[in-house]
Amino acid sequence: MTPTTSPGTPTPPQRDGAAAGAGWSSTDLDRLGSAGELRIASRRADGSLRPFVIIWVTRVDDAIYVRSAHGVDNPWYRRALASGRGRISAGGVERDVRFEVPDASVHEAIDTASHAKYDRYGPGPVGAITGPHAWPATLRLVRGGLVD
Repeated sequence: MTPTTSPGTPTPPQRDGAAAGAGWSSTDLDRLGSAGELRIASRRADGSLRPFVIIWVTRVDDAIYVRSAHGVDNPWYRRALASGRGRISAGGVERDVRFEVPDASVHEAIDTASHAKYDRYGPGPVGAITGPHAWPATLRLVRGGLVD
């Protein structure tokens, strides 16, 4: 029997013992969110992975985000957006993911979390991934990607 939150409203199944967002377990969220760097690769049309690229990763609440430091024209970003799916690896977690454009309401929180995590590297690197100029190059990582 499917558990319910109220009569007739099924509760979505949880994987890896998690009640976390975007399909992530709480362990995955903690590991990904605390990782200094993340390896990301998009999938080609034939399903094979492109080479991994190393980028920074930011957690906000129960979601994981990445931004292109070189904007929307960066090749890895364009390929990830076009493909919509790929694979990531960080903090001992390696998972297939979907790449989604996040809701605009989360950008300031991503900026705040990115500053808290990466300001020790100086204003140049952090400035490349924070602020309104960086918002269009943001992707939300959603667990899954090979099978919908």
